[in-house]
Amino acid sequence: MAKPKNENENSNGEGRLKTKLRDATGAFEDAIKGKALKRAKYILRLYVTGSSGKSLRAVHNLKKLCDEHLSNDYDLEVIDIYKDPEAAREAQIIAAPTLVKKLPQPIRKFVGDLSNTQKILVGLDIYQRQDLKDQLNGA
Repeated sequence: MAKPKNENENSNGEGRLKTKLRDATGAFEDAIKGKALKRAKYILRLYVTGSSGKSLRAVHNLKKLCDEHLSNDYDLEVIDIYKDPEAAREAQIIAAPTLVKKLPQPIRKFVGDLSNTQKILVGLDIYQRQDLKDQLNGA
């Protein structure tokens, strides 16, 4: 006994193709919605002068801050201005170490060894985001 054909399906299997396309489109739309709900990813650039004491402290302090407050939601690039002076010129860096927050907007710059964690958190708008998250969770 022959199976009855689906009225949307011809002998080429177009019906199955349309169903797969609809499923793929739905998955794509769901992925876009999921990404839209996530907060913006931080793009950070730290300009340092070799392995000086202040530069090493700045790298350590920033890495600790990012691990504690941003989890994996950041992109950090450490740029040695001795090795790449053109990058420092382009970013208009006049002192080192300097942290530049490119995203989310607005661009902000922090100079020093980044040991004042409270000031950095406020400058990066992390405290504001954390307070908002706590309010939404009913804390």
